[in-house]
Amino acid sequence: QVQVVESGGGLVQPGGSLRLSCTASGSIFSALVKGWYRQAPGQQREVVAVIAGDGIIKYVDSVKGRFTISRDDAKNTLYLQMDSLKPEDTAVYYCKFGSTWGQGTLVTVSS
Repeated sequence: QVQVVESGGGLVQPGGSLRLSCTASGSIFSALVKGWYRQAPGQQREVVAVIAGDGIIKYVDSVKGRFTISRDDAKNTLYLQMDSLKPEDTAVYYCKFGSTWGQGTLVTVSS
């Protein structure tokens, strides 16, 4: 059974950076769509960035130019580099490998 675990969340000041990581255990197909999602308090979960098996990447408009999704298939690991963070980026961030969700990691952007 596949399990997915995120890490790298925390408290950061506006304008700062964080790098989230997500590692999957078990048998993972590199062709799976992988992505990062987030859910702010009182809000619905939204997609942040996804990367398809062929490498095509899509971002939600609000993070374009600030966030970068990448993957290391050899390590079954997905990354999200977040730069120029804003208070509105505060949320629990989840990664997803295919249909398997991680448990989430909290990112708080505050001075």
